[in-house]
Amino acid sequence: MKVLEERIRQEGLILSGTVLKVDSFLNHQVDTELALEIGREFGRIFDNHGITKVLTIEASGIQFAMATGIALHVPFIYAKKKKAVTLTERVYAASVHSFTRQETYQVSISAKYLNANDKVLIVDDFLATGAALVGLVDIVGQSGAELMGVGCVIEKSFQEGRSLLEEKGVRVHSLARIASMSPGEVHFIDNDRIVHHA
Repeated sequence: MKVLEERIRQEGLILSGTVLKVDSFLNHQVDTELALEIGREFGRIFDNHGITKVLTIEASGIQFAMATGIALHVPFIYAKKKKAVTLTERVYAASVHSFTRQETYQVSISAKYLNANDKVLIVDDFLATGAALVGLVDIVGQSGAELMGVGCVIEKSFQEGRSLLEEKGVRVHSLARIASMSPGEVHFIDNDRIVHHA
């Protein structure tokens, strides 16, 4: 997605070879038009898959899951990181380790919102180590729903997340795939070739 790559190139802050901040337009302050365009793109990619639910994890994936749900005309669900006292019914839960926050937490969703009749698309902002997405894949498995794929806004292709998901037979589609990055430059993967942007 060229517009996304251009925004990363112009506004992304590359703090190291593994840390990219996009909080000026994606996950702290959100460019709402770009978020809706991202949702439309995921909607276009997964349009013929019979998706009935879009699933994400709080908090940074919510705007993209909502935009995708709007594009596909289906509800979106977000897994909660802390169990609310009001959540008294049966839940599906998975343990997730956040490398960004250096903590492990339980994510859960109410069993009444996901079942074996659902066809699920998981959407998230980043794919790096894959820990959060593997947790969501586990939750979909617990529910008996059919996982139709994972859509990620930005993928750090040099980390292990994609291979972990593909080993589980999960179809992964990322809108911006970063081959490598360092302060001042980012290299994207485009149709199996690397495109250099300084």
